[in-house]
Amino acid sequence: GFHPHAKLARFHSERIKAVQEGKGIDWGNGEALAYGSLLIEGHDVRITGQDAERGTFSHRHSVLTDFETGESYTPLNHIRDGQGTYQVHNSHLSETGVLGFEYGYSLADPKSLVIWEAQFGDFANGAQVIIDQFISSAEKKWLRLSGLVMMLPHGMEGQGPEHSSARLERYLQLCAEDNMQVVNCTTPANFFHVLRRQIHSSWRKPLIIMTPKSLLRHKRSISNLNEFVENTRFFPVLHDPIIKKASRIILCSGKVYYDLLEVRDKNQIDDIPIIRIEEFYPFPNEALQNALKPYGDVPVIWCQEETKNGGAWQFLDRRIENVLKNLCHKNNRPFYVGRPEGASPATGIAGRHDKEQAAIIQAALLELLPLE
Repeated sequence: GFHPHAKLARFHSERIKAVQEGKGIDWGNGEALAYGSLLIEGHDVRITGQDAERGTFSHRHSVLTDFETGESYTPLNHIRDGQGTYQVHNSHLSETGVLGFEYGYSLADPKSLVIWEAQFGDFANGAQVIIDQFISSAEKKWLRLSGLVMMLPHGMEGQGPEHSSARLERYLQLCAEDNMQVVNCTTPANFFHVLRRQIHSSWRKPLIIMTPKSLLRHKRSISNLNEFVENTRFFPVLHDPIIKKASRIILCSGKVYYDLLEVRDKNQIDDIPIIRIEEFYPFPNEALQNALKPYGDVPVIWCQEETKNGGAWQFLDRRIENVLKNLCHKNNRPFYVGRPEGASPATGIAGRHDKEQAAIIQAALLELLPLE
């Protein structure tokens, strides 16, 4: 007797089909599977944000409206008897107040998955006092543990400076003494597992997630069902099958991986492995070392789409160097490929953005070393 909009009925039917077929599970579907599986286990899930019910990029649609009666229906609250409660609330544009409330909620109810989602990553600017004063430092100052999750849409999409960067560098600068986790997942399965890990870990630490925009519907950013089931887990480093005669190795994170992959395939390049760092902090030292070890002294590039003074470069530079030194690598310094330093995180001109992005991919895959 419920009448959802025809587009949303099709939206949910496609999700069901992907799960039934065991392939093609996209980002929003992986997210819903994480929440649903936690709810079945008896955990509560709570999300707030400016457009949390629908999802800013129309990828969630966790609350449906009957277009004839106006009644609302939340499917995740009707999975089975005895399940946890799913709360999702659209919030007003007062990031300090809302994030502060959710931080307090996470302290009061540590067994719930509590999430605050920024409409765009830069919206967290208005809540910086909560991040600095509480989220990053409360455990050290006051022994207060929080499992709060912050979802910050991040990625250079040509939408201008205010809708490009979640200021990843700021969170990495605050990381020390195992105070929080910072991730930038590239697959729905890894996103699924990092959300579930937040509840199933024996400890509580804030989790900062750089969530994607274009990857929400990217044809290659999908996972198969066998990546979600028992005996699977979150991987802090993802890499290609080992290439015996590699000419260089590209390290990267987030959306730029798929840009690199597209050009590598288009040019039929078969001697450049691409390794993704999915978790920045705690830094996956051992996992990265194991990923690089088979390649010997092959030059290593760090490729990012952010400006040189932004993104992860200044945080990862010395850490990658230490990994290379531990491997007794001939070239113990990684090469940087990305945008130059900038006062603005991105250009406001779409055409210029496209040229910059193409130049980054060209330099990483095709230009001669050394690059700097």
